[in-house]
Amino acid sequence: MEQSIEATIRPDDPVLVAIMNNAHDFALARDKRWYRIPVSSDKWLKRVWPPSWLAFYQTKIFGVERYAIRYYADVRDIRDVPRSDLFPNQPHDQKSQKIYHQLILGPLQRLPRPIISHRRRRILFIPTNGSKFLHAAEINDLYNESPLEDRLWVELKRLSVNAERQELVNLKGKRFFLDFAVYCVSGKLDVETDGDKWHHNPESAKTDNKRDNLLVSQGWKVIRFTSAQIDAEMDSFCLPTIKESIDTLHGLETGGILGKSITLDSSRATQLRLFDDIE
Repeated sequence: MEQSIEATIRPDDPVLVAIMNNAHDFALARDKRWYRIPVSSDKWLKRVWPPSWLAFYQTKIFGVERYAIRYYADVRDIRDVPRSDLFPNQPHDQKSQKIYHQLILGPLQRLPRPIISHRRRRILFIPTNGSKFLHAAEINDLYNESPLEDRLWVELKRLSVNAERQELVNLKGKRFFLDFAVYCVSGKLDVETDGDKWHHNPESAKTDNKRDNLLVSQGWKVIRFTSAQIDAEMDSFCLPTIKESIDTLHGLETGGILGKSITLDSSRATQLRLFDDIE
């Protein structure tokens, strides 16, 4: 690594985590110092474009380095080019005219410790910032969706509830991103944090209702918390409701067979504990 990560990435720098799912693309990033993103992906990139840094989430083909972020690089330029310019030796056909963002990179650097995915999940992109990237221990620490989500995530982590943030699910031809997906022994739980300004909109409520009904019809349990509830009732309402929902589904999934039950500590209402595996 050419210089320490703390000395290079600033807390407010936009960082884009992108998928790295083949050795050829990794070699291009390492040796040729560029990475490509289809311009058709722009809808996923708005909040972090243009990125100052690009990090790579490596998939299963990378063996011992799979399902983790280990490498990153600074972005020095971005060019919009057709695929034929990137791969001039490939056949010139309709596919060769597809337009890509070509991100010109600095040298690949290696993180002091990898940012891992416990559930070995697939991602599209994760827009984040330098502060979260510097301090993340696992993939879910990176998400930068809203302060409401961040606050609930801190509590779930403290309680060892291994939720997946912004989990992508495909149901009957529709794609949804769930704020928090919690996998339990007897089912799946979707926990949503609803910003009041957005969800006071009747059209948004109507859309959410359809979405929730579809999720429930496919075996999900859905619970929603408002801004006021998360701000003022985290300990008295939100966490106990999550606890009851997990217990109803026979505890947290561990290895897909047994689960753990979350139990309130009566001496301190704000603390939940994970107990032994249930029968």
